[in-house]
Amino acid sequence: MSASQQKYDVFQAIADPTRREVLRLLAVKELPISEITSHFPISRTAIAKHLRILSEAELVSGHKVGREKIFRLHPEPLTELKQWLAFYEQFWENKLSILKHIVEGHGENRLKVIKSESTGDRHI
Repeated sequence: MSASQQKYDVFQAIADPTRREVLRLLAVKELPISEITSHFPISRTAIAKHLRILSEAELVSGHKVGREKIFRLHPEPLTELKQWLAFYEQFWENKLSILKHIVEGHGENRLKVIKSESTGDRHI
């Protein structure tokens, strides 16, 4: 498949920090490419390429108004990302619960066990 035929998915589209920032800008309001470009130290052509990738992932769309093309955010495809991340929240919640337990002083012995396990030390 050639680069011109490639269809980007949400994960590929948000992988780049510039594209994430473009999405953040468009979350506030619809913008023309000239205004989007003004927020970045890269060329209009480079921003146009980022917008094309975001468009292929169906995260943004553009419509002509006079000589300008105005872009708007379509956040619906981000639901796929949210669902994917939601699965992993269970692991974060578990780690936060352990940390809370340790910080509140109830887990001093557990902290010693965790520390000895991580260093390979068998002594508590």
